[in-house]
Amino acid sequence: MTIMLCDGRPMPRLGLGTWPMNDDGAHQAVRHAISLGYRLIDTAASYGNEAGVGAAVAEAGVARDDLFITTKLRGSHHGYDAAMRGFEESRARLGLDYVDLYLIHWPLPGRDLYVDTWRAFADLREQGLARSIGVSNFTPAQMRRLAEETGVLPAVNQVELHPGFAQRELRAWHAEHDIVTESWSPLGRGSKLLDEPVVADLAAAHARTPAQIVLRWHLQLGAVPIPKSAHPERMRQNLDVFDFSLTDEEMARMAELDSDGRLGGDPDTHVEL
Repeated sequence: MTIMLCDGRPMPRLGLGTWPMNDDGAHQAVRHAISLGYRLIDTAASYGNEAGVGAAVAEAGVARDDLFITTKLRGSHHGYDAAMRGFEESRARLGLDYVDLYLIHWPLPGRDLYVDTWRAFADLREQGLARSIGVSNFTPAQMRRLAEETGVLPAVNQVELHPGFAQRELRAWHAEHDIVTESWSPLGRGSKLLDEPVVADLAAAHARTPAQIVLRWHLQLGAVPIPKSAHPERMRQNLDVFDFSLTDEEMARMAELDSDGRLGGDPDTHVEL
């Protein structure tokens, strides 16, 4: 199952997140995930596991064009020249000729370099080194500025998204501008979300796990979730969400969990480097 990006490239509807795995953990997890049928793998320079992901891709026995590998630029490499260097460092660690999706990890507005960084991303796309380009943790105002100053909108914005933080306004803006919403921390953190009574009720009604209910919610919103797991059975379960649906009434019940419950950084103030 894929979703079409605004640049005409297909992206798998669900992938494997790899934070906070180290190289060894990512190597093992990604190898197993690919064997189960995962084709979208998400990493980042700041995760410290690009080499492990790349080794797993090299050993997977799957055609490179059948995989969709995403990585992200760390904040210390903002700016045009630094972004170009950062990309080459990531590409070397991954051992790939190209990446399928390259994201600015955080906007870091206090440094005010994300527009120059985005110009580098546009050039990487033109060179075919990054097949698609996007951002992570950007606000509509920040993405609007990218478009106004460069003429290029992101294909993807990867953001914190889960039923407790449903990001309705941001998702609506994405839809209006043909930007795919990709969900990090799609199951929240810890077990609190999966223990919610409505999630448990729907899991029982559909004979599914609570995580499968939440991941199905993401898909029906049009989002692309990237749950992290190193556990083979959970990986299998997380991928097995394409053969059932939640009704409109069930989606409305899930919507009641939204409490503006951000768990991670705020794009306007985050200072990750």
